[in-house]
Amino acid sequence: MILPPWLQPKRLRWFAGTAIVAAASLAFAGAAAWWRGWSPGDAWGLTFGAAAALLMLMAALYPLRRRWGARPFKTAQDWMQAHVYGSTLAALFVLVHMGFRWPGGRFGFWLLALTLWTTISGLLGVALQKWIPALLARELTVEAIYDRVPELADRLRGEATRTMEGASDVLQRFYDAQVQPALAGLSPSWSYVFEMHSGRARRLAAFEHIQSFVGEADRDRLADLKTLVSEKMELEAHYTLQRLLRIWPLVHVPPAMLLLAAVVAHVASVWYF
Repeated sequence: MILPPWLQPKRLRWFAGTAIVAAASLAFAGAAAWWRGWSPGDAWGLTFGAAAALLMLMAALYPLRRRWGARPFKTAQDWMQAHVYGSTLAALFVLVHMGFRWPGGRFGFWLLALTLWTTISGLLGVALQKWIPALLARELTVEAIYDRVPELADRLRGEATRTMEGASDVLQRFYDAQVQPALAGLSPSWSYVFEMHSGRARRLAAFEHIQSFVGEADRDRLADLKTLVSEKMELEAHYTLQRLLRIWPLVHVPPAMLLLAAVVAHVASVWYF
């Protein structure tokens, strides 16, 4: 089965190495639990817990990669791979450390919840960073930087105003009812994520309907207006999808910082108490 591009690993050796370590860890933990039982506080439970804490610490160092010139890895891409796969292994090691049992206390519950949230949101971010640029390049003809989208939308409104100079009353009424509201402001929508083509077709259908009611002199104006509205929708698609990438760190980074603080507190309590 061929996976979609946004699910395919960029570095196959990192994926394969992580899969091997994960499978070996699960096999070892299963054999140890069957042979002698399993407890988070015994030697092997503590070993997996310590490994999870070290991997989380390494993942937390990811923002320092530029300051360190990618060291100790060869490239910034290697830092990213270590961050993603190391964090995933850390979450697995947390589950192994717990013996795949539900935590007993409230602190343990929040530690597990933060671990799962941070890991899942991180993997979601990886998928978004692969999927969104490919979707924009494949489906849209307009290219736009996120911060310039409002400015570009204003330009389209100005072009539409100039296009309507000398238009007939029929086209003017259509412009007031359909075109002007479509060009006013930015309207981010989930439809650009889930139904980009069908949503665009529905919004442009009015232009096909009005075409038979306008005179020959207005046909070019109508075509230009349709192009402007189409470009506006593409700008909104850019704005919606790129905003997802802007919002994602707010979903991932604060919980990751809370998780690191919780891990430090957990390790300190085990070490000293």
